[in-house]
Amino acid sequence: MSVQTQTPRRRTRRQEILDIAVQLFATRGYHGVSMDDIGAAAGVTGPALYHHFAGKEAMLAAALTPVSEQLLAGGRERVAAHEADPGAALDALVTFHVDFALANPAVITLHLHELDRLPEEPRRQIRRLQRQYVEEWVSVLTSCRPELVDTEARVLAHAAFGLMNSTPFAGSELPAERHAELLRDATKAALRGGGR
Repeated sequence: MSVQTQTPRRRTRRQEILDIAVQLFATRGYHGVSMDDIGAAAGVTGPALYHHFAGKEAMLAAALTPVSEQLLAGGRERVAAHEADPGAALDALVTFHVDFALANPAVITLHLHELDRLPEEPRRQIRRLQRQYVEEWVSVLTSCRPELVDTEARVLAHAAFGLMNSTPFAGSELPAERHAELLRDATKAALRGGGR
C-alpha cells in the first residue's frame, strides 16, 4: 500500500506581499505605512504592487476578512465535532483560538487597532462574521453553564478573547507550548467560573 504525501502549497506572490503588509501595519500602524514602504519591503515596484492590490484598504480587507471566515469555520467545526459534549466543545474552542492567537499576533494587532480603517462594507462583513463566531462560544457556554443567560455568556466570551488575544503584547520569553498552556488554562478557568 502506498502512502501519498501532500506537498505544502507554495505561497503566491500576492500572499507574500500581503504577509509583509500585515507585519508593517502591525508594527508601524496603518497610517505609518505607505504603498511605497510595502513595495520596498517586498522588493516590488509600484505598478507591480498595484497589480495585486488596489491600495492599502484592499490589503487590510484581504488580511482581515479571510481570518474572520476561518475563525468562524474552525469554531463551527469544533462545536459540531463535540455536539454531545459541551465541555469538550469548550476545550476544543479554547485550544483552537489559542493556537490561532499564538500563530497570528500581527493579525490580532490589526483586528484590535486597524479594523475601523476599512470601508463600511468589508468592515460590516467582518463584524458580522465576528458576531457569528462569538455566538458559537455563547451556545457552548450556556450548554456548559445553564445558569448563564446569553448576555452573560457573551460577556465571558469577550473576556476570554481578551485573554487569548493578548499574544501580541506578551513577549516571547516563554517556550511556545508553555505560553499556550498558560493561555488555555487561564481561559478555561475564566469561562468555567468558580463557586459563587
